Amino acid sequence: MRAQKSALTRGLTLAAGLVLALAACSSNSGGGGGSSKNSSAGLSSCNTQGKANTCNSAATKSGGTFTYVLEKNIQQWNVQDTNGNTFENAEALEVVLPQVFVPQPDFTVALNKDLMTSATQTSSSPQTIVYKINPKAAWNDGTPISADDFTYYWRTNNGKDCPPPPASDASQTKGCLPQSTAGYDRVKSLTASDGGRTVTMVMAKPYSDWKSLFGGGYPLYPAHIAEKVSGAKAGDAAHMTAAQMTQGWQYFQKNPPTKYATAGAYKMTQWADNDHGTFEPDPKWWGATKPTLQRLIFKVISDATQEPTALRNNEVQGIYPQPEVDLVNQVKSIPNVTYNIGNGLQWEHFDLNLHNPVLGKYTALRQAMFTAISIKDIVSKTVGQFDPSVKQLGNHNFVPGQSGYQDLVTATGQGSGDLAKAKKYLTDAKFTGVGTALKTPDGKAVGPFNCRYTTGNQIRQSECQILQSDLANLGVKVDIKPIGAADLGTVLAGHQYDIIVFAWVAAPFPTSGAQQNWSTGGGGNYGGYSDKKVDSLISEAIGQTDPSKAASLLNQADKIMVNAAYVLPLYQKPTFLAVQTRFVNMRNNSTNVGPPYNTAEWGLKK
Repeated sequence: MRAQKSALTRGLTLAAGLVLALAACSSNSGGGGGSSKNSSAGLSSCNTQGKANTCNSAATKSGGTFTYVLEKNIQQWNVQDTNGNTFENAEALEVVLPQVFVPQPDFTVALNKDLMTSATQTSSSPQTIVYKINPKAAWNDGTPISADDFTYYWRTNNGKDCPPPPASDASQTKGCLPQSTAGYDRVKSLTASDGGRTVTMVMAKPYSDWKSLFGGGYPLYPAHIAEKVSGAKAGDAAHMTAAQMTQGWQYFQKNPPTKYATAGAYKMTQWADNDHGTFEPDPKWWGATKPTLQRLIFKVISDATQEPTALRNNEVQGIYPQPEVDLVNQVKSIPNVTYNIGNGLQWEHFDLNLHNPVLGKYTALRQAMFTAISIKDIVSKTVGQFDPSVKQLGNHNFVPGQSGYQDLVTATGQGSGDLAKAKKYLTDAKFTGVGTALKTPDGKAVGPFNCRYTTGNQIRQSECQILQSDLANLGVKVDIKPIGAADLGTVLAGHQYDIIVFAWVAAPFPTSGAQQNWSTGGGGNYGGYSDKKVDSLISEAIGQTDPSKAASLLNQADKIMVNAAYVLPLYQKPTFLAVQTRFVNMRNNSTNVGPPYNTAEWGLKK
């Protein structure tokens, strides 16, 4: 899933899905890696200090088709929506939809100079941001990109003008359900000038991660299309009703970008559901970098074990799978392929569903469960087999390599596999049947619980199996129940799990990610965690403009969350990009945008 801000990951969500990190981030390229024996250049240079944003760079020549793998089908096309906030959705849409700031492989963010002339904070009291749109920027039906697009984005994502559907609306057809309102809920006003080419945003409250707004992995949608399909007045997003905005929101949910105006170096010309998307150079593209590929294809292969075979057979030319030892070894043996293993803003975790009455009621039970789980065992039997540098992760908001990272988990014993300590939590809390058939203090059976993971993911299957074994030692039965590869978002949003394992794919904006994932009612807070002190600390961090102070506040909140034992961080997730050496400018961007952040530059080596 991605997290926005976070993103549920590649295990959803934008996983999916669906941006967690401070503006002041490490400038290195992440963890270990290398090239295959068939190439000594290319992606291996991504592991050189300071080369993350320029590795595998070369001039390109016209022609060629590059096929890149998506690991899940796209069933809902509004990446701003909680249920559409998947990594794969983001990868496909960022090819054709613009965003203001784009996360880079070195965890920084860069202004999209094709879309913007500038985006600058001009005042701190009140905090004021002035966006100047490139005069050339236009949707490919000729409509200029304007302040109206920013206004539509803001009003559909602020949680107020298009409020979420009521609980009684199971189909979620009445209202907007953004993956995060972070920042948008602090905007006081957006004012257009210069014929709509300048947008002045004034904040009611300061917002530390303002560069995450209108981008950061979540692109602009064409407001004029939403206005047309909803019957609203053209160019007047400021006065759209909630019902009209809902209609636009639903239109973008249901329709791939073959159906409406886009604004990218490529346009999507075909979407074959559960098979592939085809992109071709857009002759209306105004940007400085003109695409040289004749065609770009995103091929859906939901079984990662088939990706090396497809790469070897030239059915695809680039893959970005969740690495497993057999898969990595297969890729190493393919001629004329170069690869990179990196550690970025992705992290694996077990989540507990606090809507479950037993899990939600007993903190001691959750603490015991997390303490009984051996992360060392999980790592050694999964990702540690191909990346020995992987260690237990000790934070919910930062990963190693970020300036705010502190290990707040290890000292508690969570993830240690310390069975004696885990049992003591239970006996001290008056549970009975410890180690045999666990019962609550009032005599009710504990479990059985299900452990859910996306089908076809061997690593996550193994993680559930290890958890199953570890919790059996406490007298807790666990049934393993896989999820369809495209259904993670639905399962999470519907609370259809007791225990679930997936990964957040983050962006370089930690405070907004914290609001999304941990605040009461946050779009990524699927398990229903709520703590007033945590809410207060996160809210205070969001208003900080000093990254170090914001990090300190987030870590204070994290200490409370660790003790609550709601989410158990497992490890910083390795990423793995492999491409044929005849293609260049593909890079392992281990943030929520992934390698397709720069598809306009992809091409055949000249």
